[in-house]
Amino acid sequence: MIVTLTANPSMDRTVELSGVLERDAVIRAERAVEDPGGKGVNISRALQSSGFDTVAVLPGDDADPVLHQLAEASVRCHNLPLGEPIRSNITIVEPDGTTTKINAPGAALDDAQQQHLTRVLVEEGIGASWLVLAGSLPPGVDGGYYRSVIQTLRDELGDKAPRIAVDTSGDALRETLADATALPNLIKPNAEELAELVGRPEAAEELEENPELTARTARELVERGVENVLATLGGKGAVLVNAEGAWHAQHAPVKVRSTVGAGDSSLSGFLIASELGKTASERLVQAVAHGSAAASLPGTQMPTLESTTPEAVTLREIQF
Repeated sequence: MIVTLTANPSMDRTVELSGVLERDAVIRAERAVEDPGGKGVNISRALQSSGFDTVAVLPGDDADPVLHQLAEASVRCHNLPLGEPIRSNITIVEPDGTTTKINAPGAALDDAQQQHLTRVLVEEGIGASWLVLAGSLPPGVDGGYYRSVIQTLRDELGDKAPRIAVDTSGDALRETLADATALPNLIKPNAEELAELVGRPEAAEELEENPELTARTARELVERGVENVLATLGGKGAVLVNAEGAWHAQHAPVKVRSTVGAGDSSLSGFLIASELGKTASERLVQAVAHGSAAASLPGTQMPTLESTTPEAVTLREIQF
């Protein structure tokens, strides 16, 4: 079983335009969809759609539309009632795939609510293979919260603690890696996040275009103790670096409809391949196949394993 935490969930409303986005103008949408969102929620949706056991942990009331839609999708949830609605995010997609996002801040969590979520994760983590800590942290939550969760689970569950993946950004990501004694087993940065982690934010664009440079940069984090670095590079695919080696994988071109959730889908593909006992390089191939499949879907829809095309992914090993 794979447990996900989405501390700042959302209802993701995606509007597809028939032309270019213009400011100070009235624009007619070609299509609009809404999906329950937040990185962990998206991952649980992807896992459930492919028949893998998962539970999504998130703050939100039982009657909230996000929880209602997750129930309709048969995604098992363990939610913390807040007494206020889950935020709504808006994504605007232009015909060429250009994506503009407007994210609301989300409901604040006080110390007691944060402790409650941590207790839920300890409870759900018993017997789980992976715990995914994903997405932004809501108002009132310190950037070190994910690190605190990792420490608590390992202190209380010991060798029975699940492997932990973290997919976040900014202070939350930096703080997660601040303590060498509580590092996650996997992080999934994009090029910008990877560049910031190593203190070279100006290198983000070059990293996205240069898988070899990405691999060398990711290796710096592996040398610090992070077991796996899965760096996503948009249309350039993804790079995986661990103690065994480094690989780059890239999917054949697809028609992009929405990149929102593609990174979450990539991590889902990696986790699915892990559950199936695949090798490191095979996990990377499935991650890229999942990410490309998601990018070809509207809104934040998640692909099934059967709808992905790993055979269209080119894999190569990177030598240092």
